Amino acid sequence: MSELTLLPEVREFLNRQHGHYINGEPVSGTGDVFFEVVNPATEHVIAKVKEGTKVEVDAGIAAAYTAFRGAWATTTPMERGNCLNRLADLFEKNLEELAQLESLCSGKTIQLSRFLEVGSAAQFLRYFAGWATKISGETLNVSLPSFNGEQYKAFTQREPVGVVTGIIPWNFSIMISIWKLAAALTCGCTIVLKPSEFTPLTMLRVAELAKEAGIPDGVINIVNGGGREVGPALISHPLCSKVTFTGSVPTGLAVGRAAMEGKLTRVTLELGGKNGAAFLADLPVEKIVDGIIEAGYLNQGQICAAAERFYIHSSLIDEVLQQLKQRLSTFKIGSPLDETTKMGPLANKAHYEKILGLFEKARQEGSEIIYGGEAIVGTGYFVPPTIIRANSPDDTLMKEETFGPVGTFLSYDDEEELIEQMNSTPFGLAASIWTNDLSKAMRMISRIEAGTVWVNMHTFLDPAVPFGGVKSSGIGREFGSAFIEHYTELKSVMMRY
Repeated sequence: MSELTLLPEVREFLNRQHGHYINGEPVSGTGDVFFEVVNPATEHVIAKVKEGTKVEVDAGIAAAYTAFRGAWATTTPMERGNCLNRLADLFEKNLEELAQLESLCSGKTIQLSRFLEVGSAAQFLRYFAGWATKISGETLNVSLPSFNGEQYKAFTQREPVGVVTGIIPWNFSIMISIWKLAAALTCGCTIVLKPSEFTPLTMLRVAELAKEAGIPDGVINIVNGGGREVGPALISHPLCSKVTFTGSVPTGLAVGRAAMEGKLTRVTLELGGKNGAAFLADLPVEKIVDGIIEAGYLNQGQICAAAERFYIHSSLIDEVLQQLKQRLSTFKIGSPLDETTKMGPLANKAHYEKILGLFEKARQEGSEIIYGGEAIVGTGYFVPPTIIRANSPDDTLMKEETFGPVGTFLSYDDEEELIEQMNSTPFGLAASIWTNDLSKAMRMISRIEAGTVWVNMHTFLDPAVPFGGVKSSGIGREFGSAFIEHYTELKSVMMRY
């Protein structure tokens, strides 16, 4: 099938002058530096965006603070939910436009952009909308003695923390923004988002749709720019009450330190991982191969929860790797705007070069590259899905996050050894167990050190199920009901009468 023709509205949007979105309006910005947005499939510049400065940071935060104290504070919980539902309606109405923009910027296949990036984001909006009227405190029975007939009552109430700064990665520029935006707005907060400089366009369009949905000016603001000036200025701003960040562990640690320093700004950090997938010996080889592909290769492996370490019983590993190689060799790799494409490019040149460097490191260490492990010659940041058989748990690719279509495999002989290997990492974002023996799975779940453990599945997220990491993989939880704790302050009230 040939490549899709871009919608006229997509072409029109790309041809605009891009900067920021502050207080309900597109803003060019005061700076004179532009950064380029590159289509990773063609290496062509598709847009230029003006770099933000402290002026835009201050304006974005000021607009958010004014809305927090004003228009959004007087918006009823029911209407906040209605706003999010109307935005979800507009996502569905403009699904193809948003999906094409996303695929052009990130290299995500158009099918994945439609279903997961835009479609799932709409469902998350509806989920959060349902919480808007359900945030509550509790009444408490106090035991203070009465000396002169007085009585006591106590209750708690949850209040929005204030202005939220959201720092967004490039792998899911819409969906992860919606996780943060919808959580903040549901709780009565306002937000300033800084998208990745690799994928800065889609949220500018989403902000316009938010205004169309009736969300007041200043509630959602977008400031574009890199991590050296815009990010730190947002985090350290005196009116910023919370930072929510999704990205790498080193950057997350720096964000956390900067937020806590001086004024103890609360943080939610959803960081990376080196996620393990364990396949027990009772599974047929075909099911194991299906599970590996699901766990490790969706969106070119550019998913923070994707599996990168695969543990296969020693009696099965040779056959598994042989069949996996055959399956991966059939993947169609090409333009993300071709609906028959199975894998698109890596999202940007810097990440592409990182992956090629890790391939070279694997060769230097003597790891067996069974399939892939090199660049695809031609235009674009393409690499094939790759299978690497490690020598030991100490191989670099068993320890360092690749964030790419790279599965590293190690065999095991018994389940105690398997648990030890699964936990032998400073990370703890996600893991999966694959088996037909439910009792074994149930016993293993509590022993695996990860924020999410899937059984016979991997990577799937549902808005009702909290998501976040342990150990070096983060602090706090996204969505579920757990998000309320991270976007509200608990106030205690006691009365004597």
